[in-house]
Amino acid sequence: MKKVLIARVLPEGVYPALDGLEVVRRDRTTPLDDDEMRAALRDFDGVLCTLGDQFSAEVFADVPQPRCKVLANFGVGFNHIDVRAAQAVGVMVTNTPGAVTDATADTAMTLMLMSARRAGEAERLVRSGAWEGWHPTQMLGMHLTGKTVGIAGMGRIGQAIARRCHFGFEMPVRYFGRAPKELDFEAVYHSDLQEMAACVDVLVTAVPSNPQTHHLINADVLAAMQPHARLINIARGDVVEEAALIDALQRGVIGGAGLDVYEFEPLVPQALRDLDNVVLLPHLGTSTMEVRVDMGLMAVANLQAFLRGDTPPNPV
Repeated sequence: MKKVLIARVLPEGVYPALDGLEVVRRDRTTPLDDDEMRAALRDFDGVLCTLGDQFSAEVFADVPQPRCKVLANFGVGFNHIDVRAAQAVGVMVTNTPGAVTDATADTAMTLMLMSARRAGEAERLVRSGAWEGWHPTQMLGMHLTGKTVGIAGMGRIGQAIARRCHFGFEMPVRYFGRAPKELDFEAVYHSDLQEMAACVDVLVTAVPSNPQTHHLINADVLAAMQPHARLINIARGDVVEEAALIDALQRGVIGGAGLDVYEFEPLVPQALRDLDNVVLLPHLGTSTMEVRVDMGLMAVANLQAFLRGDTPPNPV
């Protein structure tokens, strides 16, 4: 019987799908440390891992002949795994695309609305007990319907966000990426990110984390944005140069931001937490029971397929 490690607590609905395997459940919510990762590679046939489990080249170098032959990642993003180093020692990596698309797009819309309508700031006002009642100029925000959205990255999630904006909020859509795409809605393609940033009211990041997208949103892009514009990040934290964003928000270079991820997560700088013109969520992108169960079942399906000798549905 194949032995597998489940590196993090999962929804209970996922565990029955592991039938037929010898399962070791690590019932903790914190990432694996380096020693745990080395032990996982040495002592198990497969590992179901997730965000924060930093399977680096150094970890693989310390276990050059691992018993583990598959890392089934719980999540679509896999920048915490050095895939090239894994493949070099014979370890396949899989992920869970598709399951996360709608939930992540919904989170983007949540942040767009919260930022535009100053919802976080407004809720803090009510909770403080200092609200003195309605008046005509109370906490005026930005009307989102009809505003122009710019999306950096028009993959599955980017398109799901664009559809919500286009069909739900009558927002003209612009997008930046490596090449134009055939879409089922009207959208304007930009090959230059700064050019796009200058002509949108909301800029949303929906790109994977890799060396090409590291600090994709930097001081130059932020400076190109309009003073009322909002930045929304539901991608990965290092896509945005956090220090540059803090400076832009402090100086009023842009109107606000909505963040679900952070460059040095879970560290969120005090300077960012002190700002009223930014909405901060604790990486809630896919945080619904239905989606997390679907993600878990997809990760297990990858694991089960590999361990019985089949090609997993979602290799990376």
